[in-house]
Amino acid sequence: MAELRNIVVLTGAGISAESGIDTFRDAGGLWEKHRVEDVATPQGYERDPALVQRFYDARREAVQKVSPNPAHEALARLDREWEGGLLIVTQNVDDLHERAGASRVVHMHGELLSALCPICERRHRWTGPLIERPECPSCEARSLRPDVVWFGEMPYQMDRIYAALRRADLFVSIGTSGAVYPAAGFVRDAREYGARTLELNLERGEGSYWFDESQQGRAGELVPAWVDEVLRS
Repeated sequence: MAELRNIVVLTGAGISAESGIDTFRDAGGLWEKHRVEDVATPQGYERDPALVQRFYDARREAVQKVSPNPAHEALARLDREWEGGLLIVTQNVDDLHERAGASRVVHMHGELLSALCPICERRHRWTGPLIERPECPSCEARSLRPDVVWFGEMPYQMDRIYAALRRADLFVSIGTSGAVYPAAGFVRDAREYGARTLELNLERGEGSYWFDESQQGRAGELVPAWVDEVLRS
């Protein structure tokens, strides 16, 4: 621990599940009533934009009714108090890291509370529905879509993420299944660059064997304990 300088933290659906946000892969989860191809691909949006807009409008409304949990708050504390390099890379499209107080955050899969205009390529913070096709505040085109990375699209800020992985002394994965790429490959990249690797998850993920250490339990318990250990060092 005393040799730690640069940390990269990857968070997935498991960290937000404890705040009441349904996870992607749970049998009773949010996506169960919809095929992924229908609501999370560019092709699905082209086929039925109204369906996709209603789906994300509901998620956008729901996420504003939940609160950060102790795991988010612990990472925000790490962000405030850690004097070394830190990047929190989240696969989640909620804003719970930021509401807890973290600022060194990258949303590789976009954000629910943001709307993207494909015409002018501008992004705008958005808290209301998009189903009624409101005008883009920049170009006035009625083309706003959720600012969410769908399957088949390139995740955001990959250059920044890989640069942080190259510098990392420690890579920590929290609440992710290790099944969705490219995030699932970050542990191998970090190992190749010489970082130690730690998994904190409710159960062992698909890529658990790549980690130097894997701990199982609730994020709200494991993450605060780990942050305490890091900051004590």
